[in-house]
Amino acid sequence: MPEPIRMRVKLDGDVADVRVLIGHPMETGLRKDPRTDELVPIHFIKTVTAKLNGTPVMEAQWSRAVSRNPYLQFRIKGAKPGDEVSISWIDNRGETNSTAARIPPG
Repeated sequence: MPEPIRMRVKLDGDVADVRVLIGHPMETGLRKDPRTDELVPIHFIKTVTAKLNGTPVMEAQWSRAVSRNPYLQFRIKGAKPGDEVSISWIDNRGETNSTAARIPPG
């Protein structure tokens, strides 16, 4: 089961400031397990997508170079109270996770 996604959204005028903490191990495939001395298999988020009311506003292509439990921050212009911001990701193993939040009044 994927780790949780934590998201906070604040509205300033018509701009939503979105902050996201994604729980994921983000293994590079280069680290050795100290107990077995074998390489830990590669495991990373490939694509992160953000939507506003179901319409894509951001898509990021990531690689194994992103750190564990990545933090992402971005802004969405034209947002208003009550709009829904959603975040989803898919990793190199086909695992997925998503969350959504309503924008509170500024």
